Amino acid sequence: MLGYNHNHKNFSRKKESKISHYFDEIVNIIERLRAPNGCPWDRKQTLETLRTPITEEAYELADAITKNDIAGIREEAGDLLLQVVFVASIAKEAGLFDMKDVVRGICDKLIRRHPHVFGNVKAEDSDEVLRNWEKIKAEERKEKHESTSILAGIPDGLPPLLKANRIQGKVKHVGFDWPAGETEPLFAKLDEEIGELKDAAKENDPVHMAEELGDVLFMTVNIARRLNVDPDAALNMVCEKFRKRFMIMENLAQNEGKSISDYTLDELDSFWEIAKKRLNSSASES
Repeated sequence: MLGYNHNHKNFSRKKESKISHYFDEIVNIIERLRAPNGCPWDRKQTLETLRTPITEEAYELADAITKNDIAGIREEAGDLLLQVVFVASIAKEAGLFDMKDVVRGICDKLIRRHPHVFGNVKAEDSDEVLRNWEKIKAEERKEKHESTSILAGIPDGLPPLLKANRIQGKVKHVGFDWPAGETEPLFAKLDEEIGELKDAAKENDPVHMAEELGDVLFMTVNIARRLNVDPDAALNMVCEKFRKRFMIMENLAQNEGKSISDYTLDELDSFWEIAKKRLNSSASES
């Protein structure tokens, strides 16, 4: 296994020392909180109880990035780092591993999986880098007697949109993808899937409808990937746009002393158009 070559560090020893100091400090803080005379709440946590906070902090960091909230990104990155250190601290107490093992492991992995940077392998573009990455991962899994499938290792708990995107991206690396540069075949396939969904809806078979709707969503993610659009971010953007428009509709109803449920669908459509114009006007002014 390759070791960490300190010659590849591109920051000064002085800066390195400061980073090391703060990193040691957070490790020491967590260990102090977990100590017998530490914090009752922190001492109560287990690897299992940290699953939810880890997921929440990851989403909060992603949300801050989406909003381009630099201060938020910095803060949420720290919160996510806290969870990693927390996991390592609990593992250390159980005699499993510690934070040094975590850092050493990721350093070795990065060097091992970047032979085009730290070795003599040539990689002309990002696609070739990813193909090499998957080959190295497969070799690692083989050594561990794990599944060597290119789809092995995709977490079951990934959000479905992200999971679909990850699956499609991985099989692309072995050539199982639509022809490069073409989008019409993808849209034709989407139309085909929508047609099958319509047929399933006529049958009113819940299982068949769910399957066909899944095919439509999977194909939509495929198109998003081909267009270099993050499907999760795109859907989140639409949800946020809908939320803002609907809140304007609620305000319009409140201004008339009514509840939004007091209006007919045609009246609500009129409110919807007003909300669209207001948001479009605000966007153009900014």
